[in-house]
Amino acid sequence: QVQLVESGGGLVQPGGSLRLSCAASGIIFNVYTMGWYRQAPGKQRELVATFTRGGSTNYADSVKGRFTISRDNLENTVYLQMNSLKPEDTAVYYCKADRVWGDLAYWGPGTQVTVSS
Repeated sequence: QVQLVESGGGLVQPGGSLRLSCAASGIIFNVYTMGWYRQAPGKQRELVATFTRGGSTNYADSVKGRFTISRDNLENTVYLQMNSLKPEDTAVYYCKADRVWGDLAYWGPGTQVTVSS
């Protein structure tokens, strides 16, 4: 059974930091591109960052320079370090695993991040 479990969300003041984690089980982790997506109220889900099996990363323009994605293939975990958080970063953050052949994808249930004073 495939499971992606996010953790690390919460309430933080503007300018603060959070680190999200996504632990994967039931998949061969190193044949998946891992990514973080987010969905704010009333908006479509959008890509935040991805990390391929080959080590390439990609970021949304809105988070470049503030967020860093990383992965630990031994622990089957992907992380999202979020610094200099802004109120517009408030959203539910989802972890996604995309198999490199494009035939399978899995989502986690999401974790809420709220940036507010």
